[in-house]
Amino acid sequence: MTAPRPAGATAPAPLPPAAPVAAPRPALSAEVCRDPDAFAALAPAWQRLFARCSAATPFQHHAWLDSWWRSYGRRGRLRVVLVRSGADLVAAAPLALVRRPVPALVPLGGSLADYTDVLLDDAVPGAADALAAGLADAARGALVDLREVRPGAAAERVYAVWPGPKRLIHDSVCLELPAAPLTELIDRLPRPRAQRARAKLRKLDALGVRQRVVDADEAGAALGNLLELHRLQWQGRKVTAEHLRPRFREHLARAVVPMIRSGHAAVTEFTLDGTVVAVDLTLLAPGITGGYLAGAHPGLRSRKADVATMLLRSDTEKCAAAPDGGVGRGGVLSMLRGDEPYKHHWRPETVVNQRLLLARRPTAPLLAVPLADTWARERLRRARRVLRERAAGGPPGTNGGSGPARDTGTRHTGTGYTATGHTAAAQDGAGQGQGQGQDGVREAGGTPDGGGGP
Repeated sequence: MTAPRPAGATAPAPLPPAAPVAAPRPALSAEVCRDPDAFAALAPAWQRLFARCSAATPFQHHAWLDSWWRSYGRRGRLRVVLVRSGADLVAAAPLALVRRPVPALVPLGGSLADYTDVLLDDAVPGAADALAAGLADAARGALVDLREVRPGAAAERVYAVWPGPKRLIHDSVCLELPAAPLTELIDRLPRPRAQRARAKLRKLDALGVRQRVVDADEAGAALGNLLELHRLQWQGRKVTAEHLRPRFREHLARAVVPMIRSGHAAVTEFTLDGTVVAVDLTLLAPGITGGYLAGAHPGLRSRKADVATMLLRSDTEKCAAAPDGGVGRGGVLSMLRGDEPYKHHWRPETVVNQRLLLARRPTAPLLAVPLADTWARERLRRARRVLRERAAGGPPGTNGGSGPARDTGTRHTGTGYTATGHTAAAQDGAGQGQGQGQDGVREAGGTPDGGGGP
């Protein structure tokens, strides 16, 4: 029998409802996908993981990787390491096996990718450890050689927990600008240079250059125009030969159309007097935007239209202006690989990609080969730079007396090497040996329009 409550006493407060107990996450398990059709079928799960990995760049988009494999992969060499938690994909490393100069697992994308990385679900703390274990099992008698890893990439978390021998060395230089309108970037420049940049913008407007972003259904034709204009632009000059080959054209068309539909790519046409005179391909991901490849008609030069400024204005607009929830907005505008002088006119930040080398105890001696190759290439690069400076009439370190020197050797701290000759180790097995890395706006050996910058 319950005792009566004394007069004036209040009823006790009800107990709060019990907090729901989260169901335990299923154990993580790793596997290796070697079947291209199975990799293609991963697209929905892959893109969900891509969205949950804050460090991902456009070069980790499934459409880019799958298309690259179709154009450049070798039968029997696909090695995509997957980590699942139950049915959920929580980590992935898109790799291929090469055999020369040493056996290695290298990233899909080869020299066509300015950044390579793995994908890790930000909400799964054990994903990096599980992926490292899966990579160690998949590598067996090979190295894991991750080129062009951007600082802050997900692969750094795997490197941190790797149980075996490992080395980190510098790779290509990339230059980055803040994601801001072009007017703000111009305001950062010294006054004379800023005045020249504004004059170039006024010239573009006076000429009547117009731009529009094409939709996915028009992208195939626009990309064809891009590559034809690119060929004309660099006719008679040094050009990346791969950009002129049918397999590259096919790769771009397959990859870019679905990337446009998912908001991770944009193709912009520029017209003058109703004629398409330039086309620009921009790749987008949360926190980073990069101008990947462009083609411009040589006639723009005779009209005094500065192509570099035109493209940069277009890319800054893609960074700064987007509806809520858009991707590729905010963060940085990457000028991608390359330390060319014309890029420095805009006062970018220098960021050096990394090369992560991972080995098991039995394969540790293989680390000596890429380390020695990197050292030799760096020595050769420095020697060539000294010869160029001497030929230009200035002592070493003065850039031939033509302006302040930009010693990329100091940026690489003597251990890295540039995008030229990129992925020599990958020329066997995965079709990655295309040579000069693409900086997205120009080819090696000049500015987009020969104009130099602001």
